[in-house]
Order: sequence, then C-alpha cells, then structure tokens
Amino acid sequence: MATIYDFSANNIQGKPVKLNKFKGQAMLIVNTASACGFTPQFGGLEELHKTYGGKGLVVLGFPCNQFGAQDSGSNGEIAEFCQLNYGVSFPMMEKVDVNGSGAHPLFQWLCAEAPGLLGSKAIKWNFTKFLIGKDGGVIKRYAPTDTPSGMAKDVEAALAD
Repeated sequence: MATIYDFSANNIQGKPVKLNKFKGQAMLIVNTASACGFTPQFGGLEELHKTYGGKGLVVLGFPCNQFGAQDSGSNGEIAEFCQLNYGVSFPMMEKVDVNGSGAHPLFQWLCAEAPGLLGSKAIKWNFTKFLIGKDGGVIKRYAPTDTPSGMAKDVEAALAD
C-alpha cells in the first residue's frame, strides 16, 4: 500500500524533493493559486506553519493553474508573490496539474485515498487541502472553503498520534 513517502515532487526552484524526508511528521498538502478568492488563505497556512512547524507539521503548497487560470505566472513569480504578499516561509513546490491525465502522481494518489463530496476523485477548485498523518496516510480532505484556522484541532490530533 502506498504512502505519501513513495512520492517526490520538485520544489519551486525545480529541485527534486523526496517526500520521505518528512517521514514521521504530519503534512498539509494544498493546491494553491495566486489570483483566487481563496488566496488570502496563504496567511492562515503560514500561521499553521509557524504555530505547528516546530511540533512536526509540514505545509506544502502546490501552485496550480487548472482553475480559472488563477496561477498563470512562472514558478519564480509565484514564489515572489507568496513571499511578498503573505510572508510564506513554508515550502512551495513547482506548479502542477492536480486533475486529468497530466495530474501529478501525488495528487492522483491523494484523490484516490480521500475522495471529495459524493465520492468525486477530482479536485474541484484551488485550496483543496489534504492532512497527512505521521504514518504517511491521508487523514482528511478539506474543501477550499475550509479555513486553515478551522483545521487546527485536526492538526493537533495528527501531531499527537
């Protein structure tokens, strides 16, 4: 059975990152966008990172341009936007597709492990979030409307396991 540790992805600078480097930590995987109504959630994600990062939470942002072309910039432009506007210090990854035949294998696995509403395997919009336990399995999928601050209790429980 696969876990998140079986995957790798490139960071926003294009360097490969094996996700097994986060073994034993809880993770929050988010498909992000720079020009979305939910973009202010970067602030809440950064708050989770600052509050729980030292306790074992890793937040990973994956820019995606599949929803309304809301992240059309280059990886460098996206990194600069996130840092300048929201002070993002958690790892941002290279822009990926999260749906369709070209979807990154990590997102194919996440969607299979934690289907959305009515069993849908597709991601409906930017800022869909996946909480991963310290064992590398998916704990829960969150809708774009679920705020990072509303996830704090689940994050604390994941860190306590």
